[in-house]
Amino acid sequence: MSLDERIEALKSKHRDLEAAIEEEESRPHPDDFHITGLKKKKLRIKDELAGLAR
Repeated sequence: MSLDERIEALKSKHRDLEAAIEEEESRPHPDDFHITGLKKKKLRIKDELAGLAR
């Protein structure tokens, strides 16, 4: 996988996680534990993207 492909894959995962967070937060009784896990995954991806951009 090329660097550009890796970056695009990470961006796609980041968008998917954002959508999952928004969906969970819009529920009548959101699961805070689940949201926290999703946000941690999203942050790890953001950190990896920042590292690849250097």
